[in-house]
Amino acid sequence: MDLKLTGKTVLITGGSKGIGRAAADLLAAEGCHLVLVARNAATLDLARSELVRTANVRVDVVAADLSVSAEVGHLAARFPDIDILVNNAGAIPGGDLIEIDEATWRAAWDLKVFGYINMCRAFYALMAARGAGVIINVIGAAALTRDPDYICGATGNAALVAFTQSLGSVSVRAGVRVVGINPGPVATDRLVTLYRKKAQARGLDPDSWRELVKPLPFARAASPQEIAAAVAFLASEQSGYTSGSVIAIDAGAGARSS
Repeated sequence: MDLKLTGKTVLITGGSKGIGRAAADLLAAEGCHLVLVARNAATLDLARSELVRTANVRVDVVAADLSVSAEVGHLAARFPDIDILVNNAGAIPGGDLIEIDEATWRAAWDLKVFGYINMCRAFYALMAARGAGVIINVIGAAALTRDPDYICGATGNAALVAFTQSLGSVSVRAGVRVVGINPGPVATDRLVTLYRKKAQARGLDPDSWRELVKPLPFARAASPQEIAAAVAFLASEQSGYTSGSVIAIDAGAGARSS
């Protein structure tokens, strides 16, 4: 399928590894120029060197902390002509209401919840002025499963789902599409580290973590590439009538919980 993305410029937050990096690889292969944003300059530089070696596209990298509003403003000023924005930065820690203190709630939400909202505010205005653009918010299936042991993430993700649906319902008037993706468990470094710790806590060899994944649907987590494929499709004109929708890629976990 020709996604007709060649020549588009895509900004991906959390773009140096995991889902963001998988999306960068696929979009570069589709001919997109990239702006990758993350906190760690070293991982960004590594991603850039690998991408320019394998794809004939322009790759800019920016080390920035998107929990800081001024950093968002700097990005918008430096890259005002972004065609596609992929919000993907932010990992909210697990824990129940008593375990997660106020400082943790605020720090996690400053990056993921307010970070997404601020990025949308900055780049949506630029896209609306041009009459074209796509924003994709990679959120998380906890918005649907509402796990009380992940209460900070479940609440934040639910807020971002409502935000995405609300903005996407009216953005089409300005020629801009806003969509979201709710991934379930994804086999990123973060998930592998989590399951290795779980195995160790049970007195097992950390390398046996794959055994703990087997109860998941299909006996595995999703691959980052499966989420990246959805990002690329939603970004393309092949999905040009999609806005205000949040797609769950969670092997039916959200549907079962509802």
